[in-house]
Amino acid sequence: MAAARRPKGTARRIGAWLRPVPYLLPAVAAIAAIFAYPLARLVRESTQQSYGGITTDVGWSNYQFVLTDSDFITAVTHNLLLLICVPVLIVLSIFFAILLHETARGRWLYTTVLFLPYVLAVPVVSVLFNYLLQLNGGVNTVLRAFGLGVLAQDWLGSETWALPSLMGVIVWKELGFGIMLFYARTLSLPNELWEAARVDGAGWWRMHWHITLPQLRNMIEFYAVVESITMLSWVFAYVYVISSGTGGPGTSTLVTELYVYKNAFGYGTNNLNLASAASAVLFIGTVILMFVNFRVRRVELHA
Repeated sequence: MAAARRPKGTARRIGAWLRPVPYLLPAVAAIAAIFAYPLARLVRESTQQSYGGITTDVGWSNYQFVLTDSDFITAVTHNLLLLICVPVLIVLSIFFAILLHETARGRWLYTTVLFLPYVLAVPVVSVLFNYLLQLNGGVNTVLRAFGLGVLAQDWLGSETWALPSLMGVIVWKELGFGIMLFYARTLSLPNELWEAARVDGAGWWRMHWHITLPQLRNMIEFYAVVESITMLSWVFAYVYVISSGTGGPGTSTLVTELYVYKNAFGYGTNNLNLASAASAVLFIGTVILMFVNFRVRRVELHA
């Protein structure tokens, strides 16, 4: 009897899996049309080369060129260095979110001030800091006024300071999102958690380390993934405006997105095939990092 019932149960499970398929097909078709075709076209063009209107298949030659190109390696290195911003953003966001949660008066004003940079357009922020960080810009003017002229630097014109200055701009712009994310989470938590800790004599640091941070764990993971993707593939606007589309001085602020843009549109040859190969490498790298992150999270959940 048990053997006779087994196929019936199997068929029921298969039917349960297939039941949503008709409802999902339109969405799957739309996603395929929007993403699958351009991605397939990108891969196709990355294995071709055009000369005088004649297109030939070159296999992996474009990938070999890109992966050995010093400019591309420099750009990838800069994107990886920008990942340093992620832990900085997490720490600062949590700190300000906790301060907002514990603030009784003027909270709306502090919330507005902290979130305002995030809603500003990236070109507006880049132009603003382009002025502030010039050799005779606002930052150096203030430093000289307080007798700290020795600290004044050509923040954007120096190959040493250009990338750290860019990182500072990105942190300032992206911080508001993290603050609101963690602040909203703290508002959803019962106040009894912290009140019980205070009754037990826990100090500020110990209370938030053992109570607040564990409650923010899922949000921290989500924010880390979002900002990691931002640092790897969403910093083009910052770099383009601040460096006037050059990635300079020299290649000190060159990132992979700008490398793709310069190959596709910035040079006289307009080498779309090399740009396609670089885009494919960037896409694969981002997907791998996302997969590793989700895999690590899955292992932690089952631990």
